[in-house]
Amino acid sequence: MRCLYCNCTESKVIDSRSADDDRSIRRRRECIGCGRRFTTYETIEVAPILVVKNDGTRQAYDMTKIRRGIIKSCEKRPVPVEKIDALVDEITKKVYNSMDQEISSKKIGEMVMDGLKQLDEVAYVRYASVYRSFKDISSFMAELQSMIEKKEKEGK
Repeated sequence: MRCLYCNCTESKVIDSRSADDDRSIRRRRECIGCGRRFTTYETIEVAPILVVKNDGTRQAYDMTKIRRGIIKSCEKRPVPVEKIDALVDEITKKVYNSMDQEISSKKIGEMVMDGLKQLDEVAYVRYASVYRSFKDISSFMAELQSMIEKKEKEGK
């Protein structure tokens, strides 16, 4: 690590601790050349994952887009922000743990819908109505009917 003050490449680590919810390490260093101290952060280098859209275009995976969509579907619902963040983290982990360089937007959408179904049924229906682009009321009702039937089976 090069010193900010004298450009010396020799330094020693004085202190190390976790930072950013254990996603990085904060190191306090002392330059061997000039004796001044500085802080560095060590993080895991993540290979970019590309999302393949329905039209075939590709863009970098962005968890803020997923979070935005989930928040929009949970608007005016009793869903705590912590649960939304946990769902976004869970989806992001699944995406990166898939070990693929590319993932389809369809697959991500299914992950979001699975998570929302557990979190809040109204938010799930809102998200599904946009994601599945229901053409008319009958396709919307068919989705609701399948949810009702599944809930009745679970109740028995």
